Amino acid sequence: MKLDILVLAVHPDDAELGCSGTILKHIAQQKKVGIVDFTRGELGTRGTAETRDQEALDSAQILGLHARENLRLRDGFFKNDELHQIEVIKMIRKYQPEIVLTNALDDRHPDHGRAGDLANDACFLSGLSKIETSLDGTAQSAWRPSLVLQYIQDRYIKPDIIVDITPFMDTKIAAIKAFKTQFYNPELEGPATYISSPEFMESVISRAREFGKAIGATYAEGFTSRKLLGVDDLFHLR
Repeated sequence: MKLDILVLAVHPDDAELGCSGTILKHIAQQKKVGIVDFTRGELGTRGTAETRDQEALDSAQILGLHARENLRLRDGFFKNDELHQIEVIKMIRKYQPEIVLTNALDDRHPDHGRAGDLANDACFLSGLSKIETSLDGTAQSAWRPSLVLQYIQDRYIKPDIIVDITPFMDTKIAAIKAFKTQFYNPELEGPATYISSPEFMESVISRAREFGKAIGATYAEGFTSRKLLGVDDLFHLR
């Protein structure tokens, strides 16, 4: 299946936190969107790899994704090297996205920046025909996305572009809460963590309000780009 947008996320729930409003907005525009999670989040303090697997499926249904896969790389210990780049290249060539959204290049969790670099490098390398890959015994063709953007995660980063997600904010929160072992849930017991407090969810909403305010919207998501971005029409700028 060819996708319009492929989201590369190191942990299940990264895409939900960082860009699920943008995912929902483009699916509503009849775009095909999928997520490839790099790891199962098995080092998370709360829940297990198996519960995260199910939560990722539950969230995918809420978002209406066209595809979701998990590469099962080692949480915390994957590297941006040839072995891991090839695995990501296979996914880029499988789905042939026009746009890739991926982890912040610098963040509180060290996996995020490393995954952002891995995704960016794989997107470039995927366009080189002399790098040969195959999937299920079938040779793959080279493919390079037209645009790679990083969603903003825990640390504030000044965005290069901001996307209005106001009509989709409630569904974004529902998709995040599908990871019920990870975030605030008074019905479940477990050790308190940085992201399991009610204040963390409030910070997610506050960040969306902050970005929204910058463009005259109620809620928005921000993205950064490693390259300069252009527009065809100044009247589309806000």
